[in-house]
Amino acid sequence: MPSVFAASTWRLPDNGRGINALTRRQRRIVDGAERTSTVVAALVDTNILVYRFDPRFPDRQKISTEILRRGIAEDSIRVPHQAIMEFVAAVTKPLVGAMPLLLVQDAIREAEEMLRQFTVLYPDEMLLRTALRGAVAYQLSWFDAHLWAYAEHFGLSELLSEDFQHDRLYGTVRAVNPFL
Repeated sequence: MPSVFAASTWRLPDNGRGINALTRRQRRIVDGAERTSTVVAALVDTNILVYRFDPRFPDRQKISTEILRRGIAEDSIRVPHQAIMEFVAAVTKPLVGAMPLLLVQDAIREAEEMLRQFTVLYPDEMLLRTALRGAVAYQLSWFDAHLWAYAEHFGLSELLSEDFQHDRLYGTVRAVNPFL
């Protein structure tokens, strides 16, 4: 049975040669010749990725879609590899009395699109050590501490997630719940 999401929602226009029709520079939004702005990248949690495909929460689905589309257009989103792994696990898990949000092959295709569309961050020893310290210092679960450590380690000032205390500063990272 094909998934409802048979066509990827992450793709940008193609020029017929398998190349995005718009370059990264062309995707930047310019607001007048005299004004400049700097886009600051934020780390996104798994829940932002999952809500994009969850019709049970239409408001959150809409917000997640906007965050991710803006992130592609502005190159303002960073995705930890942990979130992609958790995304595949979450959207392929059967819902109570229902099918999963995505079939396995569709979830894998979407994960591959994320790898192509976003800058994906990978852990190293220092990131893991930061996560260990963060779990103790902020009383976070291991998975939340690991996620936070990506932002701290890579110098990202915002972490978009519903799983952290909104507007709290964890080290140099501010947690922002976009669904409030």
